[in-house]
Amino acid sequence: MLDELHARGFVAQVSDEPALRRALEDGPVTLYQGFDPSATSLHTGNLVGIMALAHFQRAGHRPIAVVGGGTGMVGDPSDKAAQRPILSVEEIERNLAGIRRQFAPYLDFSDGRALLVNNADWLLEIKYIEFLRDVGRYFSLNQLMQHETYWTRFEQGSFSFIELNYALVQAYDFLHLFRAQGCVLQIGGNDQWFNILSGRDLIRRADGGEAFALTMPLITSTSGEKLGKTAGNAIWLDAELTSPYDFYQYWRNTEDADVGRFLRLFTFLPLAEIAELERLAGAELNRAKEVLAFEATRLTHGEAAAAAAQETSHARFGGGGADSGPSLAVSQPTSLVDLAVQAGLVSSRNEAKRQIRDGGLRLDGTPQPTDRLVAPAELPALLSLGKRKVRLLPA
Repeated sequence: MLDELHARGFVAQVSDEPALRRALEDGPVTLYQGFDPSATSLHTGNLVGIMALAHFQRAGHRPIAVVGGGTGMVGDPSDKAAQRPILSVEEIERNLAGIRRQFAPYLDFSDGRALLVNNADWLLEIKYIEFLRDVGRYFSLNQLMQHETYWTRFEQGSFSFIELNYALVQAYDFLHLFRAQGCVLQIGGNDQWFNILSGRDLIRRADGGEAFALTMPLITSTSGEKLGKTAGNAIWLDAELTSPYDFYQYWRNTEDADVGRFLRLFTFLPLAEIAELERLAGAELNRAKEVLAFEATRLTHGEAAAAAAQETSHARFGGGGADSGPSLAVSQPTSLVDLAVQAGLVSSRNEAKRQIRDGGLRLDGTPQPTDRLVAPAELPALLSLGKRKVRLLPA
């Protein structure tokens, strides 16, 4: 199991790897990852953890996806320069409703083979004084301040008491799941190493149990673009927020140097097949990108949606096929700025104007140097912003 994860690029750090290998070989084991309900949808940045859970399940282990209805009320300060906005209970519940259904394409929840739980179910029942006595006594302030973010924020005078408690609350999640579900492994992004180790240590101190931590790299493209919503380039798993076509195009336009890495991380294709695709070069590399885009889209949105997205991509970029992707009807002369906003290519008129000045907004591949009216007689045409955001303006 660990060899497979290493080969696919899922492993950044492991606590006591020889002992974890023995536990996996003697398994099956139960493991978990937590997911933050800060939006109504998960995004491509979350896919690394979801795919890792799926690999564990395919190897016979039992994954638990924990949605943070409780921890979301505190907010994880890790790698944050300022305190997160505190979400209301209503906002968290709305976000949880959207997130829950997004695990089903990846994990098999039948017959208890995987679990989906909300940590509010146990965290909101905690009595504070008892929590301080039973959990807080195992943590020293010196230990907590070893967290780089905690210390930096403390020196800046921007670290709140509620954030100081986050590591304790997440550690208690691990202890609770260890006791209730026999969970011995927590996985997460590499920014969670301190928090996961805190849970492992709490299990050892409170119950004398053995547990493990495994973190995964925070994935970026070769150019440094982060796969996640905090980088301002969110590609959501919810089809209402990111259409299957846009999802497909996101992967289809992967940088050349990242194709093999992303095939290993975001598809279940055998490693030998991926190695063959990696050997492609030049124009042939586009075939590997199409495989990546189709497989990633199929996993998230299903076979039919992936096929339709691929056909639309072919139709829009010269390969034939039926166009069923996102489009924007234009019935009267409309400015480029308004079209870009209405098509969802930009979030505001000011952003549209900036993109026009910078040469980023294109009509049928041609940069538009100034804002102007687009007449229905000019259609059909493709309005695009970069390689990944394309909208059809039908005749």
